[in-house]
Amino acid sequence: MNKPPILLVDDEPTTLATMSRILSPLYQVRIANSGERALEVVMTKPRPELILLDVVMPHLSGFDVLQILQRNPATQDIPVLFVTSMEGQEDEEHGFALGAVDYLSKPIKPAILLARVKNHLTLKHALDFLHDKNLFLEAEIGRRMQENLVVQDASIRALAHLAEIRDPETGEHILRTQNYVRILSHKLRDHPRFSHAMHNGFIDMLAKSAPLHDIGKVGIPDQILLKPGKLTPAEYDAMKMHTLFGAQAIEEAERDIEKPVAFLGLAKEVARWHHERWDGRGYPDRLAGDSIPVSARLMAVADVFDALISKRSYKPAMEFSEARDIILAERGSHFDPDVADAFSSCFEQFVETARCYRDKGVKA
Repeated sequence: MNKPPILLVDDEPTTLATMSRILSPLYQVRIANSGERALEVVMTKPRPELILLDVVMPHLSGFDVLQILQRNPATQDIPVLFVTSMEGQEDEEHGFALGAVDYLSKPIKPAILLARVKNHLTLKHALDFLHDKNLFLEAEIGRRMQENLVVQDASIRALAHLAEIRDPETGEHILRTQNYVRILSHKLRDHPRFSHAMHNGFIDMLAKSAPLHDIGKVGIPDQILLKPGKLTPAEYDAMKMHTLFGAQAIEEAERDIEKPVAFLGLAKEVARWHHERWDGRGYPDRLAGDSIPVSARLMAVADVFDALISKRSYKPAMEFSEARDIILAERGSHFDPDVADAFSSCFEQFVETARCYRDKGVKA
């Protein structure tokens, strides 16, 4: 069985010899006859698990040595037990204030020395075990949270692809729009109207929830969703219902889990309100201006831009610059003016994203 290493520090050879003789049968004893030498020894292997430190020494006192040990992350957790002939209560209080774990009075009594060393090593081993256990638990929690996030992301993508399967012309639409809203969010994070919302957590949750904006299309009949020509007014009204279907589906999910989940709240916003207009002429609720959630205002720009540059059975794909001009022309009517301005300033990033996640229906 390995003997725990301990360090004895004292400028009196007799005291060192006495303590070493008592402790050596049970512990791996190292000695230092000065504070300076103690600071050298403590940095070499095996690093002591306990230090028995004389208080009154020339040059560096025990108090000085302890303060130096406490400032060093490599040694600050080594328990220090002062060994001293000092009897003043103030000196003991000062030592405890510096971080000493105990005092041992001279002359040394073998039974007390052995008991104190054993007790403090037992305590240190217990604390080390708890620390290692906590590190393991933190790592395990982190691993499981990461697994949960991966499952969550996969579930979101699977749900989003349900809408994509129903409407096969959308291709990489969900990936493009997800990246568009992230680009807009980062662009607006320092804007005075948006900085309160655009923290990293919000941006990540919005990007995560964005793929669910068209999930309600699974409730639209094929003869309407897949119609190659222009929709009749009645068919268009039926198509508009996808916003409500999507929001209702997410609400059902929220009720099932019986616990609020932030990204589901954002997903519900973008699903229900991404077709609202800044001037109040959108659907389904005819919201206007700032009454439209920020998430939906960003999603509106992302969704319209991608629809314009994508080929549909009833229209060809539009050039990037032409799509940009249409969105900017709708600044202050369809789109929040500041969001439209942000889109304009990061237009090249939109184009880069569109080309990165291009399908055959998107302009090259």
